[in-house]
Amino acid sequence: MHDIRLIRENPQAFDAGLARRGLAPLSEQILAADASVRALQTEIQASLARRNEASKLIGQAMASGDKDKAEALKAEVAELKTALPAKEEAEREQLAALQDMLAALPNLPVADVPDGMDEDGNVEIARWGTPRTFDFAPQEHADFAPALGLDFETAAKMSGARFAFLKGQMARLERALGQFMIDRQTIDAGYTECATPLMVRDDAAFGTTQLPKFRDDLFQTTDGRWLISTSEMSLTNAVREEILPEADLPIRMTALTPCFRSEAGSAGRDTRGYIRQHQFWKVELVSIVRPEDSDAELERKTRAAETILEALELPYRKMLLCAGDMGFAARKTYDLEVWLPGQNSYREISSCSNCGDFQARRMNTRFRREGAKGNEFVHTLNGSGLAVGRTLVAILENYQQADGSVDIPAALLPYMGGITRLSP
Repeated sequence: MHDIRLIRENPQAFDAGLARRGLAPLSEQILAADASVRALQTEIQASLARRNEASKLIGQAMASGDKDKAEALKAEVAELKTALPAKEEAEREQLAALQDMLAALPNLPVADVPDGMDEDGNVEIARWGTPRTFDFAPQEHADFAPALGLDFETAAKMSGARFAFLKGQMARLERALGQFMIDRQTIDAGYTECATPLMVRDDAAFGTTQLPKFRDDLFQTTDGRWLISTSEMSLTNAVREEILPEADLPIRMTALTPCFRSEAGSAGRDTRGYIRQHQFWKVELVSIVRPEDSDAELERKTRAAETILEALELPYRKMLLCAGDMGFAARKTYDLEVWLPGQNSYREISSCSNCGDFQARRMNTRFRREGAKGNEFVHTLNGSGLAVGRTLVAILENYQQADGSVDIPAALLPYMGGITRLSP
């Protein structure tokens, strides 16, 4: 949610930020709606003040024996009481319309985010690792992994497309990956492990910006709750409507959960294989920090995700997303893209974002500095550390052997119960 005061103070800067997102200028329309709301609020306050004043004057007029004046004041008070509800309803409607207008707009990019409208504008920051040289033609995981226990046909019979049924050694590998990641993020990176609800209400989904814009990408239960598309939804909302002591910050939370996405906007994309599923596991990293700490926290969070890829010896590159390719709530985002030899390309495996106070305003989450009287909005950050299914794909493709088997990375061996290789 945007701060209306900042728009009032510098509408040109606000429009410039929208333009970097590919949106038309809206400050004039927003400020006109804001002016109308404030005019109504002023009118309502004046009416309330006059009603109170007139009510007092009635008693004075009666005491002095001026019945005509008393009757006139009574008529005025009655008229004010009659008119107020309509004005208050108009103020509520106009304020809601203004809030809806602001809620529909994405966060604005910070100055060091590159310009660009899509992934072609993203900037490579660094690379790690050297892609393996194969003495055979490497395959995509969808072509050889079914023989190892990654079963799409069984899942399709019961659930339809974009689901998988993992069996035996493949299920063990996915579980090992999740456990390895959550251990690294809690023991090494200092995140607090959480077990969160997998369903949230409207206000929680609104707070982390899945609602209203991304309603079609979510699954909804019959009683109106939403299945989480990422545990960012439940982790970040753990501090909604709170005023936190400065001493409690930073708060760093992580969770290994299933995630559910309808993938409504991805028709025709990644229809083969395990890259884009309706249901998948992910380790999420969420931070709640002071405003002055959020830039450094983004670097720290991204590094926590990078260490997983490096421990698994998976080549990757770090990308700074351009203004037009960032997520709705982000003001700056790094993507980590892992090398997939079967596709001969880098593919996103983690996205780490600084949202500034954008989500905090929607959740009304603030903190109080030591010795200060007022409260400030916190900054929130989130990132994947990592997407388990995509990491599974990366291991399958990078560690595949000519006979169709897959070696297990050394870092995962303590989690595999003696399994060192997946065999057809």
